[in-house]
Amino acid sequence: MPRYLKRGLDASAIKAADAQVRETVEEILADIEARRDEAVRELSAKFDKWSPPSFRLGSDDIERAIAQVPQRDLDDIQFAQLQVRNFAEKQKATLQDLEVETIPGVILGHRHIPVESIGCYVPGGRYPMVASAHMSIVTAKVAGVRRIIACAPPYKGGPHPAIVAAMHFGGADEIYVLGGVQAVAAMALGTDRIAPVDMIVGPGNAYVAEAKRQLFGRVGIDLLAGPTETLIIADDSVDAEICATDLLGQAEHGPTSPAVLITNSEKLARTTMDEVQRLLRILPTADAAGKAWEDYGEVIVCENEEEMLREADRIASEHVQVMTRDPDFFLDRMVNYGSLFLGPRTNVAYGDKVIGTNHTLPTKKAARYTGGLWVGKFLKTCTYQKVTTDEASAMIGEYCSRLCILEGFSAHAEQANVRVRRYGGRNVGYAQAAE
Repeated sequence: MPRYLKRGLDASAIKAADAQVRETVEEILADIEARRDEAVRELSAKFDKWSPPSFRLGSDDIERAIAQVPQRDLDDIQFAQLQVRNFAEKQKATLQDLEVETIPGVILGHRHIPVESIGCYVPGGRYPMVASAHMSIVTAKVAGVRRIIACAPPYKGGPHPAIVAAMHFGGADEIYVLGGVQAVAAMALGTDRIAPVDMIVGPGNAYVAEAKRQLFGRVGIDLLAGPTETLIIADDSVDAEICATDLLGQAEHGPTSPAVLITNSEKLARTTMDEVQRLLRILPTADAAGKAWEDYGEVIVCENEEEMLREADRIASEHVQVMTRDPDFFLDRMVNYGSLFLGPRTNVAYGDKVIGTNHTLPTKKAARYTGGLWVGKFLKTCTYQKVTTDEASAMIGEYCSRLCILEGFSAHAEQANVRVRRYGGRNVGYAQAAE
């Protein structure tokens, strides 16, 4: 039976916070839909103190922003984008169009068709998330998306130069300095100056994630990627310093970021909790990381690896870092996770910034039914069918007619019957089909 040495907030407190977010987002979306550009400008001024003549950056604005970025930073951005691009291209290569003759004269197939236009949200409130531009824009470009627009909030009174550089190098067609729910809504619903897109992608805070949830259906979304979550699975083959460092490395995203340790070593659990407190006394981002650890941190002690596995799948965390003697035990058996980081030599920060896998991943247990953002999310797998012989059409038609009548669809049945009559030479109608 798992034992908790530390628990986070109870479910009722989290539910109440979610309800407040949901209500606020509903009001903002309704306002933007009604007043469009006017509402977007007012909301940007209210939340970000930002109301420029144009939210869109022109080519001169982009060049000025890039010129402010040190060459080493530009080189690092392009290195990271190369890794993301390479992996996305390898993923795309696994997706093949298909055409197969399943029965003589019956040809079925599918094509992978890129989404026409997407809006990429790049967070930049507490931290300027430069890497999010790589993850969405570069991956969409590899998929073949024709129009890519990107939004990031202002940073210290203007566009963040490194984010602009990453958006531009990644291949964004339109770049806007606009943040929060108003950015997501402007891209999804459109305004007088921004043409709407077909799909919204990218991570964000709880309000951005909720906006995507409420807009889903009117536009597509990649997944619900809200506040960062991390789960560490560890045994006594690693030490408390590395466990505590990796817990706080993700908790610093913000005060609502869950950080959980599962271990079969009570000694490691307790020393990790002590090490977390030591690190919080010296960590520059201790305000956010400490609040996240206080409210959302958990430490769970299990009997063995099998129990650790069950707990990990129950939690279904966004990031799962496995530091055990046999990390492949979890690779082979875990089914609910956003992305796995196997062994002490890797960590979530590598995936967040540079290694090449996508860092836009499912949160709030969405890993039970979806993986993270990847090139396939930007592709619609659309089927087609073709019947090439009279004999095949008549044969399929007879089966189809009877199955339609079984369900009570007479007009459906006649779609089949007319082809049986025309291509099979049989005078089949409603009465005959029902027999």
